[in-house]
Amino acid sequence: MTPLLETRALNVAYGDIQILWDITVKIGEGEIVALAGSNGAGKTTLMRSLVGLLRARSGEILFRGRTISDLQSQDRIKLGISMVPEGREIFHAMTVEENLRMGAFTRTDGAGVEKDMAWIYELLPILRERRAQIAGTLSGGEQQMCAIARGLMANPQLFLVDELSLGLAPVIVDRLTETIRAIHRERAISIFLVEQDVQIAFELSGRGYILETGRIVAEDSSVNLLKDDKVREAYLGI
Repeated sequence: MTPLLETRALNVAYGDIQILWDITVKIGEGEIVALAGSNGAGKTTLMRSLVGLLRARSGEILFRGRTISDLQSQDRIKLGISMVPEGREIFHAMTVEENLRMGAFTRTDGAGVEKDMAWIYELLPILRERRAQIAGTLSGGEQQMCAIARGLMANPQLFLVDELSLGLAPVIVDRLTETIRAIHRERAISIFLVEQDVQIAFELSGRGYILETGRIVAEDSSVNLLKDDKVREAYLGI
């Protein structure tokens, strides 16, 4: 079966400094796949490459079997790839609802946009309560919810989530992980989750990859990766 998304020997650099070497990953329809690794391993670089914010030096990115390596970011969004960026990057001066509508900027199906807005307000009722509030005044957890909601408003087939838990209290992280599960359960969206917290990453996902210094060093089911002694020692301190 053709993967929803696939990279083949992807190499990415910032100027003369290469960050990723020969990255090959696959994400199937309806899967949650985790990419784990320490800070600075290149996880965000890979995510930015997939959504078209960084151009690969070599290699290939395919979506539904079609090469998209040369497509601009907005064209990849139209195809069905959306991202929640590291650090959230919401529009701080806009209201919550304006942020959500910005997420739908590539869409022309007005009725579908309104339907998705209603679904998101059901999924994250705090955003309905805060819909007229300036997004920059939200708490950190609420801003992450706003960023997730904005990404969903693009109506993605593949949802990239970069550092779900970064800088958030455990009780908020628990709420967000349940939100990710609900999104997957209700919409069967494929999710590629980048997460520094390996326990969270592999508890949410069915499969996972581990990235170290720009290279994939392990790939397996999430259950097996959590049992792996090297993984446990390196990332869980066990």
